[in-house]
Amino acid sequence: MTEDPQRNFRSVYYEKVGFRGVEEKKSLEILLKDDRLGILPPHHESHTFVMKYRREQYRDAHHALKVIRFIKDCTPQVEVFHRIYQLESGKLPRNPSFPLEPEDEVFLAIAKAMEEMVEDHIDCYWLVSSFVNQLNKYKDSLPQLPKLLEQYLNQEDSRLLVHLKSCSAMGQLPYNLWFRKCFAGYLPESSLQRVWDKVISGSCKILVFVAVEILLTFKMKLMALNSAEKIEQFLENIPQDNTDAIVSKAIELWHKHCGMPAHSV
Repeated sequence: MTEDPQRNFRSVYYEKVGFRGVEEKKSLEILLKDDRLGILPPHHESHTFVMKYRREQYRDAHHALKVIRFIKDCTPQVEVFHRIYQLESGKLPRNPSFPLEPEDEVFLAIAKAMEEMVEDHIDCYWLVSSFVNQLNKYKDSLPQLPKLLEQYLNQEDSRLLVHLKSCSAMGQLPYNLWFRKCFAGYLPESSLQRVWDKVISGSCKILVFVAVEILLTFKMKLMALNSAEKIEQFLENIPQDNTDAIVSKAIELWHKHCGMPAHSV
């Protein structure tokens, strides 16, 4: 599969449902070119029908959840998405007051990030649910990522790795935020889209290289910190002004170590 550095995982979705040439929606160019999220069937002629069905399906689920009082008119949109996803996947709890599971927190973080990227809330729901299903395919690979992070950081900057280990910080890096949430809530939209494009292409290993590049970019700051708590606190709140450069360098590292095109773990 030939890589297009300008591709963005949302654009073809809009193009294939009839929004060609709309500038603000042009940012959706990966989703349905290959439709690797599986939202639409391969035959273009059926897309209009399928999207109509998807909208009806969303509205029916939304109505059902209101009837059983799991959502209200004032329920935040990301929570509505979450309840519909639970209903569709057979995981709706018996009571809406049940505490959230870790997988629920992941869904909500991704939904919140996606909501910033997609204007239409029904389109947004199908993108979120399909993307989360894609991430679930990597569930067995995610525990390997911290070990891979250490491996590649050692190759890129062993001195930094030694410092982090000496501070007992390697075990306290914000892995949950980085890997399980696919950097949702951590990177701004423009940077996040490029990372998610690679994940959808079939590689969760890109997440490792984003993490490596974050550590390399802020090496001087990290070397000046001498406790795991301070390092963790800094990494959970890194400056947002150069994240596009971080992602670009991470993609270069990914190609350097893994080649092209996408490689899954």
